[in-house]
Amino acid sequence: MPLGQRAGDKSDSRYCGVETEFDYDMPHVLTGNLSAGFDFIVAPLVDPSYRPTSVGIDSRETSLLPVAASDLILSPSQWSSHIVGKVSSWIDLDSEDELLRLDSEITLKQEIAWASHMSLQACLLPPPKNSCCGNYARCVNQILQGTNNMQLWLRIPLEKSEPMDDDSVNADYNNLNGKMFDSWESWNSFRLLCEHHTQLCVALEILSSLPSVSSLGRWFGEPVRAAILQTNSFLTNARGYPCLSKRHQKLISGFFNHSIQIVISGTSLHNVSPEVSGDLIMGDNGVTVRHALKPYLDYVAYLYQRMDPLPEQERFELGYRDFLQSPLQPLMDNLEAQTYETFEKDTVKYSQYQKAISKALLDMVPDEQASTTVKVLMVVGAGRGPLVRASLQAAEETGRKLKVYAVEKNPNAVITLHSLIKLEGWESFVTIISSDMRCWHAPEKADILVSELLGSFGDNELSPECLDGAQRFLKPDGISIPSSYTSFIQPITASKLYNDVKSHKDLAHFETAYVVKLHRVARLAPCQPVFTFAHPNFSSTKSNQRYKKLRFEIPSDTGSALVHGFAGYFDATLYKDVHLGIEPLIATPNMFSWFPIFFPLRKPICVSTASSIEVHFWRCCGATKVWYEWCVTSPSPSAIHNPNGRSYWVGL
Repeated sequence: MPLGQRAGDKSDSRYCGVETEFDYDMPHVLTGNLSAGFDFIVAPLVDPSYRPTSVGIDSRETSLLPVAASDLILSPSQWSSHIVGKVSSWIDLDSEDELLRLDSEITLKQEIAWASHMSLQACLLPPPKNSCCGNYARCVNQILQGTNNMQLWLRIPLEKSEPMDDDSVNADYNNLNGKMFDSWESWNSFRLLCEHHTQLCVALEILSSLPSVSSLGRWFGEPVRAAILQTNSFLTNARGYPCLSKRHQKLISGFFNHSIQIVISGTSLHNVSPEVSGDLIMGDNGVTVRHALKPYLDYVAYLYQRMDPLPEQERFELGYRDFLQSPLQPLMDNLEAQTYETFEKDTVKYSQYQKAISKALLDMVPDEQASTTVKVLMVVGAGRGPLVRASLQAAEETGRKLKVYAVEKNPNAVITLHSLIKLEGWESFVTIISSDMRCWHAPEKADILVSELLGSFGDNELSPECLDGAQRFLKPDGISIPSSYTSFIQPITASKLYNDVKSHKDLAHFETAYVVKLHRVARLAPCQPVFTFAHPNFSSTKSNQRYKKLRFEIPSDTGSALVHGFAGYFDATLYKDVHLGIEPLIATPNMFSWFPIFFPLRKPICVSTASSIEVHFWRCCGATKVWYEWCVTSPSPSAIHNPNGRSYWVGL
């Protein structure tokens, strides 16, 4: 049964499994564990003593595989819903022993074939035995080429030795190469050999000690499907029950938030009375027995149940998590009603605009002139009217008078605008202009120019070009809202996003920027600013072309990392101290109009421990389009992406 109910959470992290030993009576093992409250078992499918060569060369093809249970013993739904196959842990496909290597390859393929025959959703692979795993990866890759839907979970112990750590688990050096040990590098080597195959995933084995926070963070950008929690990772509380350290608790909460299932493994190390814990189940011959690991399951359920419900905004965004979307083309295309409606629901954004307009009006019109002075405000890109409403509410709030021009190029939105003006009785002070702001000739100059032309990267929906064309409406001392905006980027690990782009099997998708609600990502370094634009800009030599070179330092305790691309954000100053934006450290709370932007790399860049990554970004302008180009030059050079806007551009 699920760990509990959490409002808004329908993910797999609600289900907890248990690792079991081999048993020929699979139905009994499954029933006992399900009765104790576990949702699935991770169980060996084949007798661990089995070796193909032990049956003899001649009889190998006719011998029966010593499986735990016939596929007829359990129903198809039981096999697929409640059992994760566990491949024999003795296999070593990179052994120097040729007989062991041969046995390992045969057994691996036999066990996976049997698991596939029973339609299991996943199989757990043993961890690589050493840093050289080329043959193991080759065999797994062969299997992946013929696998339909079954995932292969590679077991990886969560270990990373720290330079100043004397811990017996983490302080060891890798005896094979004299370097500090980092299990992430084993995973990275394996998945690179398998070319980022989408069905190759990770089952992280959680030990009693944990690496640094930065090191742990890398795994949230990887395809981790399960966290195997060893019983020796638990501490003992004052009542004798198992519990976890604060760091372990925080890590488990992170797993819950990323749809990672917990699997409890090991023998019970806590002597909890079954009468007290209430974990009695029916055993053989009707005798009540207790499940030894029930107290551990109860504690994991407690951690899940005490988590806060998903906020309303996150529930709204659930369907957009890690889903690649093409950015809007607001000049080339007219937005649909549904798009307008989504943006108009963002009350926080319009509240910030109203606050900025109020401050501007108070600065421009002294109290003694409030009843006689009428200021001209132009909303360029008025859409269906939310900024018109915010402007008039600001005027009412401050006791100032406004004359408003609402300029909109979308004829469909103009129809809605007319209905709104008539409905609200604003005809006497709102004039609707059905025209592209770049072509309209205003009858008078504006005191305030208001727009919401910002994209996820600030300038990626051509706000600079639009406002440069519209600023001719503005008086020399006029105010533009927003007054400036800056784009930001940071390197990220994003295995899912990379695979989604790769699935298109063409160059163009790797040279396209995507709007995406980032979730399964690891942010490897703090954001840095890229391009800044300020308005109005009356300079005679102004240009909207930009170039920036940035160097990101990966924290030394992170370890090595794989960069799949760059996450982009923006922050805008609307007026003076009123801002809005999505840059993570200073993001406007509870605002959902913009998701981050993602610039992928055609070939992921591996950054070694305590090293940096140097990236170049260009904003290029042509007669009919604007586009970005980007590349990495260190630690290894990438191709320059999207030269001349050959794959992705924004049309003027």
